[in-house]
Amino acid sequence: MSNASRRNKSKESWMRGNFQFGLEKPNKDLIPGFYSSSCPKAEAIVSSTVVTHFKKDPTIAAGVLKLHFKDCFFQGCDGLVSEIDALTDTEIRGFGVIDDAKTQLETLCPGVVSCADILALAARDAVGLSGGPSWPVPTGRRDGRLSFGVSPENLTLPVPTDSIPVLREKFAAKGLNNHDLVTLIGAHTIGLTDCSSFEYRLYNFTAKGNADPTINQAFLAQLRALCPDVGGDVSKKGVPLDKDSQFKFDVSFFKNVRDGNGVLESDQRLFGDSETQRIVKNYAGNGKGLLGLRFYFEFPKP
Repeated sequence: MSNASRRNKSKESWMRGNFQFGLEKPNKDLIPGFYSSSCPKAEAIVSSTVVTHFKKDPTIAAGVLKLHFKDCFFQGCDGLVSEIDALTDTEIRGFGVIDDAKTQLETLCPGVVSCADILALAARDAVGLSGGPSWPVPTGRRDGRLSFGVSPENLTLPVPTDSIPVLREKFAAKGLNNHDLVTLIGAHTIGLTDCSSFEYRLYNFTAKGNADPTINQAFLAQLRALCPDVGGDVSKKGVPLDKDSQFKFDVSFFKNVRDGNGVLESDQRLFGDSETQRIVKNYAGNGKGLLGLRFYFEFPKP
C-alpha cells in the first residue's frame, strides 16, 4: 500500500471518529440538576448503567467519550451523533451504554431526558470510573431533530495527519485554545485504536522507506511487530493509544508523547510545537491533579 493511500485510509478512519472527547457550546440555560423534578432518578440511572457496562468491558469508557466528543464537535451537543454514518466498533460499544440508559429512562420518564444529556452525564461517569476527575454536569440540552449524516461539516473533526496549526484552527472554531486542545487530546490516555490509524508512520513515511523520525526507536519496533508491513492487517484493532496505561485516566499519555511514544501522528506533533510542547511538559511532570484541574474547567464549557 502506498504512503498516500495509507494516509487517506487513516484520515477516513479518523473521520469516522477517533479518541478524543467533548466540549460544550456556552449555554446559559443549562443547569446542574435540570431533571431534579421532572425525572429525579435520571442521573443515578445513567451512572448505574455506565458502571454496569464498565464492569463488563472497560473499553466502553473510551467509546462513550468518543461519542460525546463527536456529538459536540460535529454539531454542538445535540444528541444526533447516532445519526452519523459508520460508527466505529468502539463507538458502537459506547452507543450501547447510551441506548441502555435511554431505554430505562423512557420507561420511567417518557420523553423527558435527552440523549445529549445522557451522553454528557455518561462521559463524566466514564472518566471517573477510569480514575479521572468528576465534575457537575449542567443539563437541559435538547436533542436535534434533523439527521445530517456524513457531510462537509465532518471535515472539521481532527484527523491524525493534521498539523498543529490545522488543529489550532479547528479547535479555535469551537472557541477552544491551546490548553483546551492539549487537554482534550489527553483523552487518548484511555482507549485503543487500529493499525490503519498510524501504520503509514511505520514504513516509507517520507517516500524513502523510512519511519516517522519522531517515533522512539524502541517503540517503533513494538508498533511494527503489532502492524507488520507485509501480510499485516491494517484493520487490526486493540493497539493502546497510551502505552502501558490504556485503561487508566492519567498523565501517562503526556509522558509517552514527551518520550516519542505517541501512537497517532497528531498526538506526537504536540511535542514538536513550542506552545503545545510546553503544555505537554507541564502535564507530564505533574500528577493527576493538574490534568484533573484543567479538564474540570475545560471539558463542560457551560
